[in-house]
Amino acid sequence: MGLVEPHTAGDPMNDDKWLNCRLGDIQERLGSHRASKPVISRLLKARNYRLRVNAKQICSQQDPQRNEQFEHIQEQRRQHQEAGAPHLSTDTKKKELIGNFRNPGRAWCQTAERVNVHDFKQDAVGTAVPYGIYDLQFNQGTVYLGRSADTPAFAVDNIAAWCATERLVRFPNSRCLLIETDSGGSNSAVSRAWKYHLQNKVADRFGLIVTVCHYPTGASKWNPIEHRLFSEISKTWAGCPLRTFTLAAHYIRETKTQTGLVVSAHHVRKKYITGEKISDEQMATLNLVYHEICPQWNYTIFPRGYCP
Repeated sequence: MGLVEPHTAGDPMNDDKWLNCRLGDIQERLGSHRASKPVISRLLKARNYRLRVNAKQICSQQDPQRNEQFEHIQEQRRQHQEAGAPHLSTDTKKKELIGNFRNPGRAWCQTAERVNVHDFKQDAVGTAVPYGIYDLQFNQGTVYLGRSADTPAFAVDNIAAWCATERLVRFPNSRCLLIETDSGGSNSAVSRAWKYHLQNKVADRFGLIVTVCHYPTGASKWNPIEHRLFSEISKTWAGCPLRTFTLAAHYIRETKTQTGLVVSAHHVRKKYITGEKISDEQMATLNLVYHEICPQWNYTIFPRGYCP
């Protein structure tokens, strides 16, 4: 073991060790003391060396108000559910190259699908931007497949489309709406455009009182849409090349679970421009009230003219 000692790294506080060299390197350094790779492997395993992948177990420092925010989200859920108001979880799923490209995962088939060797963007039909809306009360998901940029205007347009259709079917008499979402991306907690468009396209247009609760940075995996909708979509199209936007939408609609999940998909062909700026004067027109609890993540937007 003296031969591998210079190539051994690990945690000085415990017995976890690993090597930064290969079996072939060890075999070569043995010189005249020839040993096969299986023999070297057995000797290493006898000392608890194994082929292992990195384990994601160390978290960065958590926000001190993290737990307080989770409790506030639960309280907002309870209030909206008791009032019979819609309670949505929203986010943008990972963007997907549309074309004859490899899709991670395996699928039952007699012959493996033949796809491009390289995932060059110039060979793609386009890039799909799947914005998801998950209705927690009815276990129903809606995915809007965009074809341009993931912007605040794009996100809010999709929420407005949901309010104009599915909200009227399942919550026809509701005057409130709760949105749970992440702190970054198109629905960022610090985005002026996100708040501005929610005011104009949702609160004012439908006369809704819109409450938004953002998950703290690093806590997005607790957003229900991640494990109740997006993970199931990934399972449905695992190993299936997304050759066209129509095919991608088909896989999304085919997503189901034993607990009754139903998913619909819609194409969004509108082009969105990045870098939108909202002035101080425009922000001053918003009828927005920040919550006393974690105001950096929680606020309610009222229709203009409504007195909170």
